[in-house]
Amino acid sequence: MAIAAPLTHRLRRNRQTEAIRSLVQETRLYPSDLIHPFFLLEGFEKEPIASMPGVDRLPLPLLLRQAEHLHAQGIPAIALFPAIDKALKTERGDEAWNSDGLIPQAIRSIKRELPSLCIIADVALDPYTSHGHDGIASPKGEILNDETLECLCRMALTLAEAGADFVAPSDMMDGRVGSIRKALDSAGFTKTGILSYSVKYASSLYAPFRDALRSRLAFGDKKTYQMNPANRREALLEAHLDEGEGADILMVKPATLYLDVIAKLREESHKPIAAYHVSGEYAMVMAAHQKGYLNAEKVFHETLLSIKRAGADMIFTYAGPIVLPLL
Repeated sequence: MAIAAPLTHRLRRNRQTEAIRSLVQETRLYPSDLIHPFFLLEGFEKEPIASMPGVDRLPLPLLLRQAEHLHAQGIPAIALFPAIDKALKTERGDEAWNSDGLIPQAIRSIKRELPSLCIIADVALDPYTSHGHDGIASPKGEILNDETLECLCRMALTLAEAGADFVAPSDMMDGRVGSIRKALDSAGFTKTGILSYSVKYASSLYAPFRDALRSRLAFGDKKTYQMNPANRREALLEAHLDEGEGADILMVKPATLYLDVIAKLREESHKPIAAYHVSGEYAMVMAAHQKGYLNAEKVFHETLLSIKRAGADMIFTYAGPIVLPLL
């Protein structure tokens, strides 16, 4: 049966072959878009993280080997997170600014062995506090903003002195970007960048990450400092404030449930935008892959492509080693 009128617009013409689809593809994902997070521990043996299949806590020698392998494949940066011994954790998290601590030592070693690799060092107290919160806690369990800023500055200075290219405050205390920028500049670290977790939601998707850090909350939750998942205007305000205080890169975390936030921030800011494809987003796909329900390689590639399409310039992800063969 003939159609009533000839079709003048046949979009399928641009989908006929792989060659044509490649020519008209709007968004592309490259290894240089990815940042690989590492969990570092003392010792010589790696420890598998049960809730994050394929991801391990690594001692420095193994971390160096994996970082070198990923860097050779085009991944330009890594992010470091410590899984420290419980005995080192205190109420104030004093180990966070120990210049001979796990992360500063690792930064110095990585910079010696892989000088072209960009190192992003997390700035938050939760891996170091006995109560598991990102800041100083009062006797009543309130997380104290201004008292925490002093500790974050000490931590940032320690990481900058060790050689970190970027310090990445993920604590969500008010004013921390400005305080850290002032502290870095006053100490002569004007070249050390700040990648701010500007928009960090109080998400249910962080549980595997906390397992990886061996971090547990002794009381309460993080809703008094991390953002309400229902809010988008507040996210733009947070990012605007961090930009004004001197942040060099703005972060949205998590990524896939907040693509609208990434897209809106991209419209409003000329700063580079990072997105964190978090542990829970990774773990869900891997669990489905192990059950045979999904193909992790394909799902991760599609997921990371969607994050970049939304406007992210760079993506923190544990799935880099899985998707690299597709890039």
